[in-house]
Amino acid sequence: MIRRRIGTHTLRSVVAALLLAVGFSMATVSAASASEENAEWRLEQPMPPTGPPGVEATGLPVGIGAIGDIEFWSPNRGALITAGNGGSITPGVWLYNGSAWRELATKCGATDGRIAWAGPDEFWTISDGRTGQAEGPNHRQAPLQDNTLCRFAVGASGDLEIVDSYATLGFQSTSYPAMHAAACIGPEDCWFGGEKLEAPQIGAFELHWNGHTLLREPYLDEGHTVEAAAVFEGDLYESLRLAEGDRDLKHKNVYPTLLLDNPLANGGEVSAPETLPELPESPQDALEPLVLGADEGALWAATGPAAEVNESPKQAVVTVARYSQEQYEFHEYLKGAPRWKTVFEPTVVKERVEGEVVEREVSPFPEGFVPSSIAPEPNTTDAWLAMESHADQGQPFPTAPALIARIGADGIVSNQVELGTKGAASHVTCPAEHDCWLVTTGGWLFHYATQNEREHPEPATDPAFTGEYLITSRPTDESLPEVPSVTLPENDSGTEEAPAPPPAKLEKTPVAEPFLNVIVPLVSDVHTRLVDRTTLKLSFRLSVKARVRLIAQRKHAIVASTARQTLAAGSHSLLLRLNVRRWPTKLDFQTRALAPLKTVSTRESGSATESVSTSLRFLNAHGLLSAGLLH
Repeated sequence: MIRRRIGTHTLRSVVAALLLAVGFSMATVSAASASEENAEWRLEQPMPPTGPPGVEATGLPVGIGAIGDIEFWSPNRGALITAGNGGSITPGVWLYNGSAWRELATKCGATDGRIAWAGPDEFWTISDGRTGQAEGPNHRQAPLQDNTLCRFAVGASGDLEIVDSYATLGFQSTSYPAMHAAACIGPEDCWFGGEKLEAPQIGAFELHWNGHTLLREPYLDEGHTVEAAAVFEGDLYESLRLAEGDRDLKHKNVYPTLLLDNPLANGGEVSAPETLPELPESPQDALEPLVLGADEGALWAATGPAAEVNESPKQAVVTVARYSQEQYEFHEYLKGAPRWKTVFEPTVVKERVEGEVVEREVSPFPEGFVPSSIAPEPNTTDAWLAMESHADQGQPFPTAPALIARIGADGIVSNQVELGTKGAASHVTCPAEHDCWLVTTGGWLFHYATQNEREHPEPATDPAFTGEYLITSRPTDESLPEVPSVTLPENDSGTEEAPAPPPAKLEKTPVAEPFLNVIVPLVSDVHTRLVDRTTLKLSFRLSVKARVRLIAQRKHAIVASTARQTLAAGSHSLLLRLNVRRWPTKLDFQTRALAPLKTVSTRESGSATESVSTSLRFLNAHGLLSAGLLH
């Protein structure tokens, strides 16, 4: 990641529009402007599922319970996970097809679950475990909250099914702890993060799905809980919670912190946590963990003061940062190398009180409110920021209003509204421009859209999303206790014993193979040359499907780069346009295999063991200028 020091952008304008609480049947708050095509937030609550025979339906929507997460693959493919409301709504998963929500599964619900889409017809959930395990020491019940995984995918019938379930028995050294973060880079690359490992272990618990199996791949350098995750430009970013007593080797008393899993830049290894530039340094427990949101244009991060802050409030304020190539500077949007920039923090003003000059923070948000979720709106440079109070973090108040605001990359906060009295804002997500969803702690859904889009939806036509089926079973997993058989064994005391089998035939011990099987390197046959004087052509061959990117650096700054591409096995080339005035001193050819590397016997080819360096050499700009090759 590129990190540069910049001045904090001053908040130039704050527009606060706190509106009255809305009615039950038609809750709506206008958040319109000419550029937003009269889009507005409106309550769009799904009807409860049909009850058992003999139970009369009320015909009115109800809260569907605490919604741990809501995520979309596209505007007409969404899912949410709920804990249920203890009455008419069972814990489970709901599906959105572009025109309506419906109950998909009465299994794999969660107290505070997460959803990660791996493809258009595949997603994962962090779910609660199943009851039935034996008690632990001192009659302790096995932990069940948010410590299992379910994978939903299309089955042979064409419907979505729970194709995999992953869980462990409680009170074991191998038991899964509670997990708080889930994200998929692709269908064969999903990550799930959770609590820090129990002593004497050091590190953060993580599970990795590689397309074939689920592996434990904990981050072992430092012991912090993983609280959130987001994918941006093919990289996984994880938000860490720093707490007193954590094993912290590199970032004592510095917050917020992100863990960047960037195999392209680190040879397949997870990098050390990075502190975001321009965010205030604070004691470890002074700020909440970062909430994250990403789209194709930017990665957003937001935080606020923790509920109990022992230090000065000046060290802990609501702050929003943005990582993107495009940033607002000098009264316009400028493009460059991707970097972090603080786009918002409360303005500090000075005033005289009783003859003394004191500093006071001016914030558009009510005191005691912190970010609960953030979601960039596609095709814009804005993001929607959901806020909740410290009181609602501990014990959600069922009639609290949902506070949400739009914040731009220029730092301007606008369209701040309170939506109804259906619970605090929990999660917000935006699958498309002026198409966002907000869920509350009471299990209510608000939709941001234009009237035309509401009247003319574009539902998915995939049978998996249009069917009326309900998933009511979950595959077995390691958490299911073994139940001893209650039937008596067959009485075979009077039967004749079978004759003993003949002695096994001895086989000759095979001679060891003198040649070894070695891994074929991902990249080979690498060549570089200049074409058209300032265009560098890199030719290479891939042994398997891979994600690649070519970066040109001058000292430590990126001066040119290609887009990240996914290429099949075979021969390829990349073209990189260079600037003579900012001629690079190093090329970084970043590669990441997306399939298992092949192996070959050394009998077949000695060249199979050769590797390629990612630091490539090329002609110096001064020599080219002297020779008249560049102008």
